[in-house]
Amino acid sequence: MSQSAGLRFLLVAFLTLVMLFPLNLVTEVVRERAAYSDTTRAAISREWGGAQVLSGPVLVIPVTEEVTKRERRLAIDPATGQSMRDDRGRLIYEHLEETVAEDRPPVFLFAESLDVSVSNESQIRRRGIFEVPVFTAAIEADFGFPTDAAERELTGDEALNWDAAQIRVFLSENRALRGEALLEAGDAAFQLDPISEGKTGTGIMAVVGDVREAPGFRLSLNLNGAEAFRMAATGRTTRLAMKSDWPHPSFFGDFLPDGSEVTDAGFTANWTIPHLARSLPQVSRELHDQSARLGATMGARYLTPNDFYQKAWRSARYGVLFVSLTFLTIFLMDRAHARPAHGVQYLMIGLAQAIFTLLMVAYAEQIGFGAAYLLAASATIGLITAYSRLALGMGARSWVLAGVLASVYGVLYLILQSTDYALLAGSTLAFAALALTMFLTRNETWGGGGFALSWPRRRARPDSALAS
Repeated sequence: MSQSAGLRFLLVAFLTLVMLFPLNLVTEVVRERAAYSDTTRAAISREWGGAQVLSGPVLVIPVTEEVTKRERRLAIDPATGQSMRDDRGRLIYEHLEETVAEDRPPVFLFAESLDVSVSNESQIRRRGIFEVPVFTAAIEADFGFPTDAAERELTGDEALNWDAAQIRVFLSENRALRGEALLEAGDAAFQLDPISEGKTGTGIMAVVGDVREAPGFRLSLNLNGAEAFRMAATGRTTRLAMKSDWPHPSFFGDFLPDGSEVTDAGFTANWTIPHLARSLPQVSRELHDQSARLGATMGARYLTPNDFYQKAWRSARYGVLFVSLTFLTIFLMDRAHARPAHGVQYLMIGLAQAIFTLLMVAYAEQIGFGAAYLLAASATIGLITAYSRLALGMGARSWVLAGVLASVYGVLYLILQSTDYALLAGSTLAFAALALTMFLTRNETWGGGGFALSWPRRRARPDSALAS
């Protein structure tokens, strides 16, 4: 390389930019592995039951209306079964009136007060090297309906068919149900069946008959799920108490909990949602379950926080920073050396740091992130230190490089562990490295050959000019 410090520095900067290509390739490899992991985890989640959404209950009351129909038809001779004719041979018609009950759109009632308790037990399901958290939820719901309001939805001669009233509860997947599901009102128990009408969604229903004197209902069911659980706030006042042994929840939906507590042993959360907080009518001639699912839900996701694919991706994105720091360290240490490092040697050191991320991902899939990071960082630091000692001729200075690398990878570990402070730590490290480089090279003659940039002095005017 050129003996000019300035040209050597520019060449090192160019080599740092060249390293963006292998680092981007590493990033794509990490993305592919993360996508494969997501696909596998999605398959496990789907087979276990998937993300669960619970909405309802809703009381469905059929409505009928008596309609008088007038009909003109041919008169039939009861003896012969033939059409009757008059003396001129013309067909004889008769006019009839018949009163029939026709079906009208039913009345849908959401619960007046809905109190739901959800207790989740989690476990880890594995397929190959991949794993995903799943849960089994035990759900208890107490509710009642504002039956007096149903009459106000009728028009004309419509009438409520209370004997055929149904309670429906909607689920994401019926196949997620496990164990026995019970619907009770006082001492009465009702038979639950799957909802067979595909246009209204999947779930369970029971014919409950006239519930105007019912003391209140209690629903108990168990279901499997994965990734997330949420429910719709369909009650005029909805209360949800959620408890789980999963220590990494992410609360989401249209309503966040009023209070929550998250510990290493799990989490608890509570919601209280009044009817004024969501745009859902309590009584209607249309089913608003879909609107409730889209705009009035609350729940929790079951996350694997900061998994090693996210860390590996950030490691690759920060890779150019750490490659540049390593290149700067080597440049500063051998700038006075008789045989400074060659560009090819810089590239091999940079490639070793790019491969670090691949090593970390490959071993993290087998032995976990912490052990994999320690193994990959130790191998990379050891390789670069040995290479600087044997190939670059740094001698004892190679231990200084080893210390810098150990510090760099230590800081990187802290950055990867903390998503919230990653930008702060990375930008602070970059600024500190630049400041240290500027200080160490403050007396450097970048042009080589003793040339240094200086401002031109202003030429003094002769005394004769001053005198004139």
